[in-house]
Amino acid sequence: MLYHDPRLVALYDALNPFAPDTSFYIALADSARHVVDLGCGTGMLACELARRGHRVTGIDPSREMLRVARARPDADRVTWVEGDAQALPFVGAADLLLMTGHVAQVFPDDDALLATLKAARRALRRGGVIAFESRNPAARAWENWTRERSTRRIEAPDGTMVEVWQERHAEPDPGTSGRVAFTTRYRFAEGETLEAASELRFRTRDELTRLLHAAGFAQIDWYGDWDRAPVAETSRELIAVAR
Repeated sequence: MLYHDPRLVALYDALNPFAPDTSFYIALADSARHVVDLGCGTGMLACELARRGHRVTGIDPSREMLRVARARPDADRVTWVEGDAQALPFVGAADLLLMTGHVAQVFPDDDALLATLKAARRALRRGGVIAFESRNPAARAWENWTRERSTRRIEAPDGTMVEVWQERHAEPDPGTSGRVAFTTRYRFAEGETLEAASELRFRTRDELTRLLHAAGFAQIDWYGDWDRAPVAETSRELIAVAR
């Protein structure tokens, strides 16, 4: 889902607060001089890294998301770029490139994800690292994308409450990775409901490994959770740290 509506962008941080994944990526960046946050969203992670002394470039295709990012504390320490992986040749060599928030799943076709991974490889210095996460298809997260299982209430910036839920349209064949289409609905206090359609691609670790190798990454460390636990059948995440 590409966030353009300012009412939905305003809810993004409430739906995606500072969490264990944020801490994982902050720790990973400890020795990196230049960090590129590809798909930086509202800039929470980018600004936190800049506050800690890293040189940071935040790239996102959503102008509305970047408008929020530029208003954050320490935003003046970040270089903001409206765009996607095509902007990478122009931002300078990076020590670490991050794709957080399950960005890797928004690429429905392998060719599109591979092109992004190749662009990332070219943007990294020798020995540089790419890190991202993708939901483990074996955990079948889409089964919870129903109104009954996913409804939650969050507080909007104006103090009103917003009801949010997902409704899945279809699912991959049992036990396999593939595309999952769903709609996220936002019901505001005054009764108005906004809808945002999305499609995510679930890939297995083997599929992601093949794409990373094809992009030129030789060594890949895999984790199944933000505490760096190994990947297990029940792991919700497939977290890749590759060089």
